[in-house]
Amino acid sequence: MTNAFPEIMRPDLDPEDPIVILTGAGISKESGLDTFRDADGLWKRVRLEDVATPEGFARDPDRVHDFYNARRRTLLETDVVPNAAHEALVRLERGWPGGLLLVTQNIDDLHERAGSSPEGLIHMHGELFKVRCGHCGVILEWRADLSRRDPCPVCGRPAGLRPHVVWFGEIPLEMERIERALIRCGLFLSIGTSGTIYPAAGFVQIAKLEADAHTVELNLEPGEGSTLFDQHVHDVASRAVPAFVDRLLAGL
Repeated sequence: MTNAFPEIMRPDLDPEDPIVILTGAGISKESGLDTFRDADGLWKRVRLEDVATPEGFARDPDRVHDFYNARRRTLLETDVVPNAAHEALVRLERGWPGGLLLVTQNIDDLHERAGSSPEGLIHMHGELFKVRCGHCGVILEWRADLSRRDPCPVCGRPAGLRPHVVWFGEIPLEMERIERALIRCGLFLSIGTSGTIYPAAGFVQIAKLEADAHTVELNLEPGEGSTLFDQHVHDVASRAVPAFVDRLLAGL
């Protein structure tokens, strides 16, 4: 596997240089979770305006809750487990001297289950196993179905709980921390993402222009901003990511 990437880093990439990794739905597809923009993705079966916007939630909260309840149940199924790509990123986190920040657009918990440290992981689009209260602002762990009739366990008010998910039109989480990491990284990896949704699609530009980082796309096919990357590996994540990580760590 290590021979698959004979040249994966520029000569001046130092092991002390921090790494920033962005992951998208493609890394979780092999674990049995739906993507969004593939030919058979979620947005081909349901209108994002109905289930992934504040306006959709205001119009029909029951429909939105039903959508996320179904996804939460799927994530709880016993055959949905981290794959080799998730596990390889844990090895990289533990083995790279310069440190690593893992930023995921995914709302599943597969990175955590694989062993990624909470301190080095940002769910920029929220988390499916959390809810937040629109009345008191509390964020809570939640693995059961959710409805508008459920009262908040903290403030006791009904009709305020919603999935802790960033919808279209809302600001992704921890953007300042992400940008600070991007402007000082030596290597930026984009894994399993189409490169169509901003601000995540703009991370490669920040890493290149602000940090002069080496940028790599690991994806099944070229993404929207593929030409912005210095290197491309087009394969399934479960093969591409472990091989890439092996090569990186072998160079230490």
